[in-house]
Amino acid sequence: MENFSLNSAKSFLGKNVNLHLKDGAVIVNVQLIKIKKSEYGKRKLVEYTAYGNRKLNIIPLRNIAWAELLNLNLIQAAG
Repeated sequence: MENFSLNSAKSFLGKNVNLHLKDGAVIVNVQLIKIKKSEYGKRKLVEYTAYGNRKLNIIPLRNIAWAELLNLNLIQAAG
């Protein structure tokens, strides 16, 4: 499996996804807002917000294993 790259992250910007982390955790139903550089070097950071929440969170790009695209129409129809 390939690492989650900068190009992969760019393709998910503005979309709702589940983020699967390398440690096995899953961050469920978040919208990727933007990708930025850290202020101390060349690390890339992904800024996201949880669905229905305004608070922005940041996670290093290297901690993400892969992202799963969500279809919100299916989620809203079931609820």
